Amino acid sequence: MRWEDEERSENVEDRRGMPASRGLIGGGIGTLFIVLLALYFGVDPGTLLQTVPDPGPSQTNWQQPQQLDPNDEMAQFVSVVLADTEKTWHRIFDYYGKTYEEPKLVLFSGAVQSACGFAEAAMGPFYCPGDQKVYIDLSFYEDLKNRFHAPGDFAQAYVIAHEVGHHVQNLLGIMEKAQSAMQRARREEANRISVKLELQADCFAGVWGHYADRVRHLLEVGDLEEALGAASAIGDDRVMRQKTGTVVPDAFTHGSSAQRVKWFRRGFESGDINRCNTFEDATL
Repeated sequence: MRWEDEERSENVEDRRGMPASRGLIGGGIGTLFIVLLALYFGVDPGTLLQTVPDPGPSQTNWQQPQQLDPNDEMAQFVSVVLADTEKTWHRIFDYYGKTYEEPKLVLFSGAVQSACGFAEAAMGPFYCPGDQKVYIDLSFYEDLKNRFHAPGDFAQAYVIAHEVGHHVQNLLGIMEKAQSAMQRARREEANRISVKLELQADCFAGVWGHYADRVRHLLEVGDLEEALGAASAIGDDRVMRQKTGTVVPDAFTHGSSAQRVKWFRRGFESGDINRCNTFEDATL
């Protein structure tokens, strides 16, 4: 991926090295997504969502995020990817007469406090609708490479674009509707709704990839394969097989490897958000 000479985003907060206090947990869909992600990565949600008294802003936010080190290559890469997603989504929202509100991206190490609650790095990257921020511990990229065998800079970019896809869902009201439906549904049906939500975020990530490639020509030979490899590597079936040796489709919350590849590719090839309506796909 050609990124070194591209614009950086001003919406990156570097909280690495800052203490993460456990505060009160925001309710609703933010907490729901924390729980789903915790289950997905094999972590007990109870250890992540701890309701202890909120020490207040003066104690939880006493430090300001630091400026990105210009020599920190990975942080600079993340900033470029975020900036490029901003270009894509501003363009698409403008086309439909809407205003795109840029999310913040928070870099943290070990653990972090968000509007959705206290989260540890073990749960992986996540999006919190309560504060409209994407959170990522960059050590996840080592897991992506070594645990999931999905190396490459465009694989890393896919992860960010997927979480930004959740932000787009939030802005469009899709996330709120899905959460409401999940609260009323039985577990199996709630899981299916979650799968549709995640696959749509994959498709939205593919839409970004389309513009990064066809309009701004950032992709290099092999980049698409890196993203597809990452999408496949973190499919529910592969993760379950790796962990337990048993695949339980009714317990899927993100989609199978084949589904994740299919929906990312659909967005990438079409560049059309209208092709990303997983909620009207009768096969899901």
